[in-house]
Amino acid sequence: MIRVVLADDHPVVRAGLAALLTSLDGIEVVGVAATGREAVREVVTSRPDVAVLDLQMPDLDGFAATRELARSAPEVAVLVLTMFEDDDSVFAAMRAGARGYLVKGAEQDEIARAIRAVAAGEAIFGPGVARRVLGFFSAPPPAAEPFPELTTRERQILDLLAAGLSNTAIADRLSLASKTVANNVSAIFTKLGTADRSTAIIQARNAGLGNPTNTP
Repeated sequence: MIRVVLADDHPVVRAGLAALLTSLDGIEVVGVAATGREAVREVVTSRPDVAVLDLQMPDLDGFAATRELARSAPEVAVLVLTMFEDDDSVFAAMRAGARGYLVKGAEQDEIARAIRAVAAGEAIFGPGVARRVLGFFSAPPPAAEPFPELTTRERQILDLLAAGLSNTAIADRLSLASKTVANNVSAIFTKLGTADRSTAIIQARNAGLGNPTNTP
């Protein structure tokens, strides 16, 4: 038997889920809770195999309850069953330690399969959530910003240098004193290890900076 603690702050939903889980072969509901704090206390006391938690609960929300269970009862698998399926909620729950994430309205077989999966140490997501997770990990990483050793102002000035602007034009464009621009240009040369303006411009353009069409 897979022993389950169920936590949801809505009495009707909680009762319906408890009745549903009790009707499933091989699953036993050993405790119910209406708040996150009650859920943690019930799990720590009864040590079930799986804790099925809603995210929006009074006293202690599902994210905090999941983090607390990861600390105090790490052997208990947390399955989130909630109405929220936005990226922030999904990834915050997984970072907190949830092993599974379903959206309310899931079919009975899907809930049973998820409980058995997380009890066996697997990670499982509802179809819509799974697409979000796969999309997140398949997306290309954001491009690294060139010349991380430069300050934001220095990178901005280098971009304008690469676009062909003179120090005076850069000063006018950025509303800076010419002396300030000259000092920044000297700092750029030092950080890039270049001895002159043309070498710095070549490096900048090779990194994708500079757009000659922006030259006034």
